[in-house]
Amino acid sequence: MSDDRFDAIIVGAGLAGSTAALTLAKAGMEVLVVERGNWAGAKNVSGGRLYGHALEKIIPGFASEAPIERKITKERISLMTETAATTIEYNDEDMRREETASYSVLRSKFDKWLAEKAEAEGAMFVTGIHADEMIVRDGKVCGVKAGDEEMEADVVILADGVNSPLAQSLGMKKELAQDQTAVGVKEVIGLDEKVISDRFGVAPGEGCAWMMAGFPSDGGIGGACLYTNKDSLSLAVVLTASEIGNSEYSVPQLLERVKQHPTIAPLIEDGKLLEYSAHLVTEGGYNMIPTLYRDGVLLAGDAANMVINIAYTVRGMDFAIESGRLAAETIIKAKEKGDFSASTLSSYKTMLDNSFVMRDMMHHARAPKLMEHKEIFTKYPVMAKEVFSEMFTIDGNPRRHLMKFAMPALKKSGGIFKLAGIGMDALKAL
Repeated sequence: MSDDRFDAIIVGAGLAGSTAALTLAKAGMEVLVVERGNWAGAKNVSGGRLYGHALEKIIPGFASEAPIERKITKERISLMTETAATTIEYNDEDMRREETASYSVLRSKFDKWLAEKAEAEGAMFVTGIHADEMIVRDGKVCGVKAGDEEMEADVVILADGVNSPLAQSLGMKKELAQDQTAVGVKEVIGLDEKVISDRFGVAPGEGCAWMMAGFPSDGGIGGACLYTNKDSLSLAVVLTASEIGNSEYSVPQLLERVKQHPTIAPLIEDGKLLEYSAHLVTEGGYNMIPTLYRDGVLLAGDAANMVINIAYTVRGMDFAIESGRLAAETIIKAKEKGDFSASTLSSYKTMLDNSFVMRDMMHHARAPKLMEHKEIFTKYPVMAKEVFSEMFTIDGNPRRHLMKFAMPALKKSGGIFKLAGIGMDALKAL
């Protein structure tokens, strides 16, 4: 095969792109991955949580060699006010089992490792190159252009992130609306490995995932998350783009406020800032899924908006890996047929529909609407503080019956019927 033509070109060396490249290369196909960063992971410095089941199918026992940070064994969810945090904590021995394990990862390290696995199988990566436009002939995608250079292939996978201007140029994806995206600002804060284990009450090699709502977003639709890495913490604030301007604080300022919160400040004390990043996150869930295939092209991972935020967890990495694998398997079958038309590539959508990716996204399709209940971010954190403060504060005054202080707090938050309505919406969404 000539140097400028391939079986498949993949735009983006994130989890979806590198997984697809690895799967195709294992099948003996000529694969080119085009990545605008100087190396895979260079543009993705954020930390986060990887549910391991999807990658386990491709690289059994991957956690023994991959640059994971910690196995997540403790979950926390907090409703926060300016001075208080009402927190639910959960841990279970089942979280330690390989088939259900999840891990904190630093994507700059992890993506580089996964790309190297694909390269070892024969995939070719070119980095520091931006794919500017698609090559389309007679309605079929035939490759990509990068500056004056044209690279052609039988099929292209677009795994180039949330915005995916290439997918937009093909009419497969619309420009994202403000209420469909959120702006995330994240810091990676260095601390001694033992200090982290001690402060979060976890064993060496184990860690905590923590979701927070209320104060972190100043009552807007959004929140904060914290993940323990091996010798650092990933701390982020996310705010729906349509909420920007409704607060007196910018998103970076919201993050600074979280760092100074009395619950968080002791946990990051003496920490050293290692990385700072900002990124867009999709918020619309299942209803944002764009056109996933057409003649000669497939969309995978964030480019296909395969992300869900369901308040107690955020998922996207396992979706990206699974969609990358299924896109590659679709192409392998198309190669056998010698047909890369939309009709043949439509099996990608069928496989996705039968996978956990679309099933989980459909299951949580109402989650974005649930997040529109502003009481979750404004009134309920205050209600929780008032109730629990009364329960746990002993100052010598006579104790009141629970109903005497819980009902007024509930009324101030909209009343029992409003709470019941949101509860019903939560049951439907989650």
